[in-house]
Amino acid sequence: MQLNDKNYKEYLKGITVIEVSGESCANCLSLMPILNDLTANRNDCVLHHIEASEETLDLIHTFGVESVPTILVMYNDIVCAKCKGYQPEEILELWLDAKIEEIKKNYKL
Repeated sequence: MQLNDKNYKEYLKGITVIEVSGESCANCLSLMPILNDLTANRNDCVLHHIEASEETLDLIHTFGVESVPTILVMYNDIVCAKCKGYQPEEILELWLDAKIEEIKKNYKL
């Protein structure tokens, strides 16, 4: 799901993985299919996307994103973890698993 300043609140329920990327960012384009694969078979999180643009600038600043690509792991509207830059699939999978388990433990899910 593509998030923007107007619709993001209705989609931030439970554990959410958000990929923030730029249209002309090579690392962002490489990361997108990896994240899709890592989250496709999970039933404990949902993947959303924010395209960095003038229209989403306020939203990106709300989440404290300074560069693309950035991956956010959120619980409801709380940013629980942030990963900046391209990461290899193996590293990203370990990081994502750890952060989701941490949220489950902290929020007793």
